[in-house]
Amino acid sequence: MGLNTHSKRGVITRSMRGHDGGKEFAMDEQTILAERRAGYHVITLNRPQRLNAFCEPMHHALRQAIDAAERDGACRALLLTGAGRAFCAGQDLNERVSKNGEVKVLGSALESHYNPLIRKLRALPFPVIAAVNGVAAGAGANLALACDLVLAARSASFVEAFIRIGLVPDCGGTWTLPRLVGPARARALALTGDALPAEKAETWGLIWKCVDDDKLIDEAHRLCTHFASAPAVGLALTKRLLDESWGNDLDAQLDLERECQREASLAADYAEGVRAFLEKRSPVFSARREV
Repeated sequence: MGLNTHSKRGVITRSMRGHDGGKEFAMDEQTILAERRAGYHVITLNRPQRLNAFCEPMHHALRQAIDAAERDGACRALLLTGAGRAFCAGQDLNERVSKNGEVKVLGSALESHYNPLIRKLRALPFPVIAAVNGVAAGAGANLALACDLVLAARSASFVEAFIRIGLVPDCGGTWTLPRLVGPARARALALTGDALPAEKAETWGLIWKCVDDDKLIDEAHRLCTHFASAPAVGLALTKRLLDESWGNDLDAQLDLERECQREASLAADYAEGVRAFLEKRSPVFSARREV
C-alpha cells in the first residue's frame, strides 16, 4: 500500500493505491480522504457540501480505506471523522429518488453497504475512534456509535432522524442505543428524532467524551498515538470480549475470558509487559500485528 499526499490550490488531497484481490484500486478523493500515520490510519468523510451524507461512491471508497487499514500490520487504530461542519448527515436522499420521481424502496442498500460497514468496524482487531466534529444524523449517528470510542466537539449533536421521514433506525442503532443509554432514553431518541447535544450525550453515557471544538482533533490523534504503541493482541481480544459479553451468560463469559487470557499470554507483548514492570520501565510492544 502506498500513500501519496499533494496540495492543489491550497487544499490538501490524498490518494491511496493498494490491492484488492490482486486488483489495483484507487481511492475516490472526492468522497473520502485516507491518510496513513505512524501506527494508525485516518479516514475523513469528505462531502462537506452535502454534510458528508453517504452516496454510492463514498461507500465503496470507505470500504477500500478500511480494508487498507486492516491489511496494514503496523496499524493499531483507526480514526474516523468528517470534513467541514458535519460528521455525517446519513444517507444522501437524492440517491433515494429515481429519475421519474419515485422514492426507492430500501433494504438492498442496507444489505450491500450499511450492514457490512457496521459489521466490519465492530470486527476490526484494533480500536476505532470517531471524532464527531458536527451533526451526526441518521446512519451518521449510528456509524459513530458503532465505533469503540466516540469523541464529540461541544457543538456536535446526535440525531436519530429516521422517524422524521417515516423510517426506522438502522446501522445497528436499535442494538446500540439501549445498551448505551438504557431502554427509556433509547426509545425517546428513536421515536422523537430530537437532537441530543454532545454534552448531554456524554452525561447519558452515549459517548465517551465531549471536548471543546478546537481540541477535538488533537485529542483524537492523542488517543490514536496511545493505541499505536499498545499491545495489539490485547487490544483485539479485549474488543472481542466486550462485544461477545452481550450474548453470554456469566459462565460462558468466564470461559471466554480464560481462553482469551491464555491466547494473550502466549503473545510476545505479554512477556515484554511483565519484564518492563519488573524492571520499572515503560514497555516496548511489537510494532506490528499479525494480519
